[in-house]
Order: sequence, then structure tokens, then C-alpha cells
Amino acid sequence: MAAVLGCIADDFTGATDLAGLLARSGAPVSLRMGVPSEPPRDVAPFEVIALKCRTAPADQAVAECRAALRWLREAGASRFFWKYCSTFDSTAAGNIGPVAESLMAELGASQTIYCPAFPENGRSVFMGNLFVGEQPLAESPMKDHPLTPMRDSNLMRLLAPQTTKPVGLANRLTVARGVEALQARLAALRGEGVAHVVVDAVADQDLEVIADACRDWPLITGGSALAMGLPHHYRAAGMLSASVRPPAPPDLAADAVVLSGSCSAMTQKQVARYLAQAPGYQLDPITLAEEGPGAALDWLEAQSMAAAPLLYATAEPQAVRAAQERLGVARAGAVVEAALAELAIRAREQGARRFVVAGGETSGAVTQALGVRRLTIGPEIAPGVPWTYCESDGRPIALTLKSGNFGAESFFADALSKLGAAQ
Repeated sequence: MAAVLGCIADDFTGATDLAGLLARSGAPVSLRMGVPSEPPRDVAPFEVIALKCRTAPADQAVAECRAALRWLREAGASRFFWKYCSTFDSTAAGNIGPVAESLMAELGASQTIYCPAFPENGRSVFMGNLFVGEQPLAESPMKDHPLTPMRDSNLMRLLAPQTTKPVGLANRLTVARGVEALQARLAALRGEGVAHVVVDAVADQDLEVIADACRDWPLITGGSALAMGLPHHYRAAGMLSASVRPPAPPDLAADAVVLSGSCSAMTQKQVARYLAQAPGYQLDPITLAEEGPGAALDWLEAQSMAAAPLLYATAEPQAVRAAQERLGVARAGAVVEAALAELAIRAREQGARRFVVAGGETSGAVTQALGVRRLTIGPEIAPGVPWTYCESDGRPIALTLKSGNFGAESFFADALSKLGAAQ
């Protein structure tokens, strides 16, 4: 079987988000952590490669994404999706634009679109401006993101410094008029030399119009919700079988651990809610840098995995800034990721088989530490956040990798309950 759609995601939580939404179609989805070192085999119609390049320098991100593209082309894919966060996490020096331009050049594409909207999770684009709920991006909690503080809500202004070719807009008024109107607008912009087009979307119906208008394009870029509309068109074209049986979940012990490195506003609420029902230990970056994770490992060793303990570095923005000023931004993040990765391994050795992980960088570090290379998609916990199944050191485990702002306040408990019900 050849791949129908090849997807490249810039972090591990975004990749599971995308894979989970594609899995709603009923078609098989394969999620691979990093570019496989072997030639394609056992290929699924939807192949997703998760990279850890969201905050990487543009040259590094481009090289990794081009390697992923080569593998996906070998797997038979002829259509491709470059997935980034629904909050467009990227400063002026970011890599969303450079990666898109590089992929366009590889594929011979003269134009692509950008649409990070995810209405089901409160992300919308209107007149080129990205909103989180009712707040413009630059007024939302994303303005204080520790790695990619978003201080501008206008996607065209954010994208222009990252690209070498012009940026344009297909606004909501055009999208609301339907597929043909949107296609005409894109064609007109192409005639003007506009290679990068931000497309508005405020509702799921808008995403359906966009997916239909661009279904045959070699490259589309956006948030995961845009890709969700593509399987319908591939099935109508005879590229996908009508139905498929979902994967059977593995028989797993209930022992679990929750690991949170995200400092998003929602994750802060989720941590506070979960601490009311489970034991928890807070990691401090400065302490980790000076003393290592020994105290946290000792605490974990004293816990029962049946209680699903929580280890977290989640903190309010002022505490994050204080650590970054003391250690530097890169080191403050690195010591937390390294500690949570080591704690994940220890939890596995203590019997944990269900891992709830919050935060994109944390998810990448934990997944790599556990030696996970490929995931099977399981039940969805919240929009864009599924359980996944895999093996770690020869043992079956379940992982859920949650983007910082996704999920309800009760997410951690919801996740453990959802997997229990799926057994």
C-alpha cells in the first residue's frame, strides 16, 4: 500500500493532534517519531512524521523537514501537509516560512496556503489575524510563551520576514462564497506573484471549503483541523477504502504517571485540578541545574504508580522568566526536559504503563527517552488529543501527548478514565 498523504509536524504533540484528527476518518494512520532510518514498509494511507523542530534554527528545521519529505515521497505520497501549531508559534526568526518555501521548491509548487485555525479548540483566523477564543493572539496568554512569545496577531506580518516571496490574504468574505470563489482568489494572487496565502477560517465549514479548494495541491500548510477535511475528498476520488477496523487496544496495567513541562495557562489549571486528587512533585529549573533530579527521583521511587502521580515543572510566567534570567532560556528548558525524560524511564521501571505528557518540548524529550519510534492512534480524549499505543523497551505502553493549551481543566483525570473505558 502507498501513502496517500504525507504529513510533517514540527513537534510531537502537534503530530499526535494531527494523527488523531485524521484517524476520525476511519482510515489507518501511522505516526512515526522522527524520520525513519529504514526505507518505507508497512505504510499507511496517512503517514505522519513527528519532528522536534518548532524552535529550531531555520536551517536545521529545513534540513529535517526535507529529510522527512524524501522519506514520505519514497512511501508513495504525492500530497503533503506541513503542520504547525494552531497558535502559529513562531517569531520573526522562526522557521514556518523557510520550511514551507523549501518544501515548495522540492515539490515544484508555486503557491501554498497557511491556515492554523482550529475552531473546535477556539482558534480562528479573521482578516489575517489569529484569535485564541475571543482574544487576539497577542493579547492571549501566548504573549508570555517562554520560547515563542507571540506579540503580533497578524499572520501576514508574522510570515513576511520569514519568506522570500510575497504574502497575501484570502479573507473570510471570499471563503464564505464557496470553493470556486476561493479558487479564483488564489489563482488571482498567483498571477500577481503571491506565493504564500493566509486563508481565513472561523468555523468548521470554512475549513471544509478550504480543504475542497486545495485538495489536489501538492503542499498545504496549517493546523491539524484543516487536514481533517482532506480524507473525505481522497475517499471520494477512490484513493481510500470505504472503511477500516480501528486498532485493538493493548492489555495494559492501570499503573500510570503524569508528566507536565508546559507552562501554558490551561496546563496550570489542569495541574492545580489534578493535585487535588493525586500526589505531585514540582520541579524547579534552578534546583535541577544546581543539584540534578535526584530529589525528584527519590520522591517518585516512594510513590505507587497505581496512584498516577504527577511530576511537573508547570509554573506561572514570572517564575519561568526568573529561571530563564538565571540560567538562560535554552538551559532552563533543557534541564527540565532532561529531568522529565529520566523520570519517565524511572516510572516505566516502577511499572507505569500509561503516560500522560503535557507540553510539546516535554513530549519530544519523554518520547525519545522511552525509545518510541512509531505510534498507533487510539481513542480521542479531547479535540486533537488522542491516546496512542506503542512499545518501550519491549513493553506495551500507552502515551498521550498534550499540547499545552488543549483539553479541559480535568484533562489529566479524563485521560486516565478514557483509556480505562477503552480497555
